Amino acid sequence: MMLTIGVFGFTADTFIAKLTAARVALLLDLRQRRGLRGPEYAWANSARLQQALVDAGIGYRHVRELAPTTELRHLQYREDDRQGVGKRSRVALAPAYCERYTQEILNPYDVGQLLSDVRTALFCVERDPEACHRSLVAARLRTEYDVAVTDLRPD
Repeated sequence: MMLTIGVFGFTADTFIAKLTAARVALLLDLRQRRGLRGPEYAWANSARLQQALVDAGIGYRHVRELAPTTELRHLQYREDDRQGVGKRSRVALAPAYCERYTQEILNPYDVGQLLSDVRTALFCVERDPEACHRSLVAARLRTEYDVAVTDLRPD
């Protein structure tokens, strides 16, 4: 089984509680830049997040190879602007983004490397996986390895 989780909608405490309740043992960080602006989500900046995970007994690994490039992120931002939505209110990824992410990043990567004997969660910032590249990684795991995927969301 693979789980997915984002930052938005959680506090530091509810995020760790959700991971703990789901018995996550390893968090795979799929972000290129591992920081967030503003005080509301400062807890998810890399060093703070990693310390909170250590304190909770959860492992951490940065999988930069699966992070979208700056160019790809800007492609998605342009589509968000065209639709008049912000990163925190996006509900779906742009088709052009999905196509390029799949071709340029996902296809060359062996997602089998993500499989583990422990409960693992794919992590990025968007609340809903449909609005995040982690859904594309999860879909690949589902189709290529018949892995069940559960999305963890704020209550």
